[in-house]
Amino acid sequence: MSHPSTRPGRPKASSHETLAEAACELFLEQGFAATSVADITRRAGVSRSSFFNYFSSKSDILWAAFDERVDAAARALSRGVDVRTALSSIADGFAPDALALAIVNAEQMGIAEELEREAAVRRARIGEHVARRAVSDGMDPLGADVVGAACGGAVWAAVRAWAHDGAGRAPLSPAMDRALAIALILLP
Repeated sequence: MSHPSTRPGRPKASSHETLAEAACELFLEQGFAATSVADITRRAGVSRSSFFNYFSSKSDILWAAFDERVDAAARALSRGVDVRTALSSIADGFAPDALALAIVNAEQMGIAEELEREAAVRRARIGEHVARRAVSDGMDPLGADVVGAACGGAVWAAVRAWAHDGAGRAPLSPAMDRALAIALILLP
């Protein structure tokens, strides 16, 4: 008799993955605004409390993995890792997810405005971390803010381009490297 954890076939998806998949299906079917947390949990077959164990809102379904990577890059910057290396790490192993699906299907999901608003928050957050690092490296505050804004924009532009080019067909790293090379021209 085989043990359940060693049975062959596809591994059981985590509640996190199940919730994200259910949410994306519903966003495509009925739109972001018309989809409630209750709809998502019902589709995923999990409780409302399970949803809030993973996400604080339905918007977090789209941004959770990206936010974790941005937080890791911010920690790397504060430890003294150079800007290019810290921000490039956002792309390392980044797999197609709910965010990539939302970028490509923003109009169909009715999420274009929400997506742009939330992307602006992430661009600004990345920019602030880069600017702090640039100031600590001796750059003047104005120049640091400009470099930070350029880097925040570069990271988002790379993710958006990657999603539209068919996330999963190629890694995010080449697009990220190209975007950062352009943004970091301003660094001494």
